[in-house]
Amino acid sequence: MGQKRTIFFAGGGTGGHIYPAVAVAQRIMAVDGFDVQILCSTRPIDRQVLEPLGIAFTALPATALGLGLAKAARFMATFWASYRRACRLLAGRDVAATVGVGGFVAAPACLAARRLGIPVYLINVDILPGKANRLVARWAREVFVQFDRTREAFSDLACRVTVTGCPLRVQFDRPDPAMARQQLGLDPRLHALLVTGASSGAMNINEAVVRILPRLEAFKDTWQVVHITGARHIEQVQAGYSGAAIRHNVIAYYHQMADLYAACDLVVGRSGAVSVAEYVACGLPSICMPYPYHRDRHQYLNAKVLADAGAAVIVEDVPDPEQRADRLWRQLAILLADSNARQRMAAACRHLARPGAATAIAEAIMAGADNMDLA
Repeated sequence: MGQKRTIFFAGGGTGGHIYPAVAVAQRIMAVDGFDVQILCSTRPIDRQVLEPLGIAFTALPATALGLGLAKAARFMATFWASYRRACRLLAGRDVAATVGVGGFVAAPACLAARRLGIPVYLINVDILPGKANRLVARWAREVFVQFDRTREAFSDLACRVTVTGCPLRVQFDRPDPAMARQQLGLDPRLHALLVTGASSGAMNINEAVVRILPRLEAFKDTWQVVHITGARHIEQVQAGYSGAAIRHNVIAYYHQMADLYAACDLVVGRSGAVSVAEYVACGLPSICMPYPYHRDRHQYLNAKVLADAGAAVIVEDVPDPEQRADRLWRQLAILLADSNARQRMAAACRHLARPGAATAIAEAIMAGADNMDLA
């Protein structure tokens, strides 16, 4: 057997960027002849996700572009520092490809690959690409996207766009709901409502659910709650649940999300691109509360794909806390009481799911590397 070639992934800073990298990397690592390394951000979420999986990673110092001269200067300094370090890492290995997955780390690493003549690919799972991904797409041999509509966002660029769906980690191939029930002490006789703000948590969702806890008491004989708060909010939310009548488990983070989704009957959560893909992959009806502060409202657009198909309902994350809680309660009360509606939503999820995305992307990248060897 010859020496392994390395495929680098570049991106991170949020679960929405690091999880697709992990999903495709896991498929490549299962194949002889290739090694994988991830160039990620210095944010804690990247290390939190990657360390337990045993995937090699290097954190680059790149930072997001902010307003003001000082933040712009820092962005430029860290961009070029990341570019130089990526050049050294890539030049020291037999690199088959570099795959951008979004975020401020992707651009300097993919620029380094381009300058070194290394093939660049891009995974873009949001319905609308950000500025970094549009830049990387100019250098990419192929762009893999989750939604059909995303093709339009790249139509002015000379890049090949393939609709694959969102790549999901291997645990989503065969989730184990019994494991989640055991680890979290869930009562198998009760339905389970999952509340989550994704990898970093969502304070607005946390507050809305805490506000409606007295009303959830009406469902205490048939439902239980698993509430994932995010590390920053755990103590505050745990205090909010003090004395709650409905059975509950409040945790900061959970690694085996596929198992937990499969153990639940309904989810209240954000609608990042990876989150909505995970909901539909597990056939889980959802109440989506899109993050409201993105200028392009891409989380709302992600959720709308599910809502239009009948797999989700959307509750706007409005500024007023009481109004936000009331809007959530109106939709939640309906779905907690109506098992037929939940079953219809679950069926709609299965029509949207694209379970083979990670394998398809991995095979395309590896085939590209093999073709380069034959050229």
